[in-house]
Amino acid sequence: MTDDRQKVFLISGVSSGLGRAFAEGALKAGHRVIGTVRRQEDADAFASLAPDRASPMLLDVTDFASIPLAITAAERDDGPIDVLVNNAGYGHEGVLEESSMDDLQRQFAANVFGPVAMMQAVLPGMRKRRRGHIVNVTSMGGFITMPGISFYCGSKFALEGISEALGKEVAAFGIKVTTLAPGQFRTDWAGRSMDRTPRSIADYDAVMDPIRAARQAKSGNQPNDPAKAARALLAIVEEKNPPTRLFLGEDALGLVDEKLDDLRAEVGRWEVLSRSTGFGAH
Repeated sequence: MTDDRQKVFLISGVSSGLGRAFAEGALKAGHRVIGTVRRQEDADAFASLAPDRASPMLLDVTDFASIPLAITAAERDDGPIDVLVNNAGYGHEGVLEESSMDDLQRQFAANVFGPVAMMQAVLPGMRKRRRGHIVNVTSMGGFITMPGISFYCGSKFALEGISEALGKEVAAFGIKVTTLAPGQFRTDWAGRSMDRTPRSIADYDAVMDPIRAARQAKSGNQPNDPAKAARALLAIVEEKNPPTRLFLGEDALGLVDEKLDDLRAEVGRWEVLSRSTGFGAH
């Protein structure tokens, strides 16, 4: 790859899962990748992928105060960031009534506040250069919902809304914003990476127990390939007019189509009441 086509990616959470797949795909394509990890052994492993182009950054994205200095140092050492991929995060499983406010705060710190702090840190440089692409990894759970992951869905809905609004704020500066919304990918998301609230209220057994058992059984057997998600990421960052959001996976598209049908039907059923609130409405 010639230098004028090489991009500098900053990808959070590259030690495993989709983040590692995104980083490996970008490196294979000839790009430079700055990857955040939380442990030195993960930093060493990441650097070994491509010693001349893989730059580990020891950073916990929930340590908001450390982010601006870390990004300033990364751009000094590796060059201006062309593509930010906010991938770091995790899933919290637990019905709302059984889950704590601490659970909610931790979920939003990792899945919303950290990504926002990363965006705020890269935007001044992107705005000055009048170019850049921010890709926020959300989830099909940022559009459809499932019982038992209410906090997770809430965090991904929030990041979807922030991303869409930000895209409208920065479009005039040549900065693009895309949400990447995966379905079920073969990662550790539903396994060791998931935070599970202990069960405590028997009334929820009929809803929650089958869901938890099915998710644990499916972990490691999900239908989608992380390497193909990386190809999709590389495709959209080369687009002149990339999508505002891109769902990944047949499973995601199927559930999204169902929700769109249900939403249209519900809006239609209640249209008269919706229109009744204006001055002069009958």
